[in-house]
Amino acid sequence: MSGRFSEQAMTEAMREVAASLGVSSEDAQLLRLTNNAVFALPRSGIVIRIARTHGLRDRVAKVVRLAHWFADIDAPTIRLAPGVEQPVEVGTLAASVWQYIPTGSPTPTVEELGLALRKFHSLGLPPSPLPAWDPVADARRRLADADGLGETDRNFLMRWCDRLEPQLVALNQHTEQRLIHGDAHVSNLLKDPSGRTVMCDFDATCVGPWQVDLTAVAVGERRFGRTGAHEGLASAYGHDVTSDPGWPLLREARELKMIVAAVPHLAASKQVTTEFDRRLRSVRDDDHGTRWTPFADLTTPAKKAMTP
Repeated sequence: MSGRFSEQAMTEAMREVAASLGVSSEDAQLLRLTNNAVFALPRSGIVIRIARTHGLRDRVAKVVRLAHWFADIDAPTIRLAPGVEQPVEVGTLAASVWQYIPTGSPTPTVEELGLALRKFHSLGLPPSPLPAWDPVADARRRLADADGLGETDRNFLMRWCDRLEPQLVALNQHTEQRLIHGDAHVSNLLKDPSGRTVMCDFDATCVGPWQVDLTAVAVGERRFGRTGAHEGLASAYGHDVTSDPGWPLLREARELKMIVAAVPHLAASKQVTTEFDRRLRSVRDDDHGTRWTPFADLTTPAKKAMTP
């Protein structure tokens, strides 16, 4: 299928970025095609990330600012490619360019994620302001950028947003606010050349309840059918988010994110559309038994990852 954010369109954009940097894209490898199109160019030692929705392109500039601050304080995070003025504009799209870290073994574990999150939550706040955690606003921006979304589904998702919004505002007001990653799962961990575990993908990084970062693994286990991941994360971090009074609301906010992540790309993938329909139907029916399939497994079959 074709569309503004199809694999073909993203590949062409990646080639434009590579050409502007004066590097070859002949060895480019598509790593991920979800909220971003992520391409590795191993010979050049870089990774190019292109935002796949116009409504969230402002995040690219935010991520670049955060990356500079992370480097200044030597945070356990991935680094931008040196000597590149960023963000990189590609027509109406925006991209960031990062240092390439080969995927090695052993694969990072949920226990390492728990330890990394404890460090991340202790960093304090950066000098430049960050947005507050607001999954409903993010969802609405994605809905505004939707290709191929039917009116019935759009109306259901908008009503869901309307119902959640005041509850999430109250949760933000009554919980401790910290720097949060916003999309914390093991696929957003890497091992740098020194062997240090580092975090990546800061599109959703913001200020909010720190418990948000423990929610993705817990919800992923329930919806994807994985076992043991949540227990390992809770043990390493020292907190079980499912025991929180706010857990039902945190779970629902995460599920909203996991569904609307697909809406800008429905015209680009029949498989993503089928999975989107399955997820939305299970929420409508209050069905917690139907297992979901990660969108990343559908769009980049060779790269299996725990992603929304």
